[in-house]
Amino acid sequence: MHPIPYLLLDIDGVLIPFPAPDKSTPPTHTRHQVRLTGRPDSVWVWLDHDHGPLISEAVATGLVRPVWCTSWRIDAPGLIGPLLGLPGFEYIDLPRLPITTSHPDGYLWKRDYVDSWLEDAPAAWIDDDFTVLDHQWAADRTAVGRPTLLLQPDPHTGLQPQHIASALEWAGGLTSAPEAA
Repeated sequence: MHPIPYLLLDIDGVLIPFPAPDKSTPPTHTRHQVRLTGRPDSVWVWLDHDHGPLISEAVATGLVRPVWCTSWRIDAPGLIGPLLGLPGFEYIDLPRLPITTSHPDGYLWKRDYVDSWLEDAPAAWIDDDFTVLDHQWAADRTAVGRPTLLLQPDPHTGLQPQHIASALEWAGGLTSAPEAA
């Protein structure tokens, strides 16, 4: 049996969709003004309040352990979580890097930090910005007994119930599967 897998959650492009080319956001999302830690000015974010119960229900199954995996860092549990009615679950304290692209080495910049943080733990990771190299990394982790599932929402529509359902179905399959030797 595997330990309970982490459910790694990104925010931008997952819980906060990127505007469409016409600058619109999904009608399911409500606008909120937040002030980020260490920043003088507020920013506007759009959140779907159905995401809070969706994530809470997933956590209540006991099949996954939620962790914020986002450049929002401490502001994920401090700002975004409360707006969605979520408890203050932990976050990966990702560094602030001087990069101009999400894929400076051909894969998502967070990946090396996530890999180190996870160690051998299984994880379902929901992020909108994976590349082919990230999917290969997940396959390689899985092949050596560290099950890893990557789920990639469309960044303009964000998290959908099927992403959470897929993560729970995958995690449920781990509870009955023997660990690889």
